Amino acid sequence: MGWFDALLGRSKPARPDLDALFALPSAAISLQVAMAFAPAGQGSVCFRAAEGAAFAELQSDIQALLGKVEISQDSYGYTWLLARNDDISALVTDLHAVNSTLESAGFGPSLLCTLVSFTDPAGRRLALVYLYKQGTFYPFAPLDRERRDNALELQARGVLAAELKIEPDLSRWFPVWGAPGV
Repeated sequence: MGWFDALLGRSKPARPDLDALFALPSAAISLQVAMAFAPAGQGSVCFRAAEGAAFAELQSDIQALLGKVEISQDSYGYTWLLARNDDISALVTDLHAVNSTLESAGFGPSLLCTLVSFTDPAGRRLALVYLYKQGTFYPFAPLDRERRDNALELQARGVLAAELKIEPDLSRWFPVWGAPGV
């Protein structure tokens, strides 16, 4: 950022730190101890798919790298790649590989978010969402297709604040209704 940008109040967006995903296994332990939420063995990456053979080949390479993954598209035109692994460390490694592969191929600006899902013994769901463009996490706790458990999200924020870079702007805690793996 130059002095002219500073003078006009412009700032550069935060650079995403994909390695932040590797803090999720530790955060999972905290969620389990403090709130009885265990990893659900599912995580997904959301991105805007590009047209063309190069992107189609890259998507095939990702599927070959991870083995069995599910690919779907939401109503907003974003593509979701769902990975499953009961080992949270291996799941995070898989999700990191997808993000890194897309980024290194020049499709980094197409990445929207990555999420990892958790459940508790009562069947409640919680996802930790990594916002690629912000470089921050936030909890998302859906109750159904239209309502979310705000109290649970705030409780999870309190538990995880020391371990993850939590998005401070609550207006950026977007609901990811119907996201694969949640």
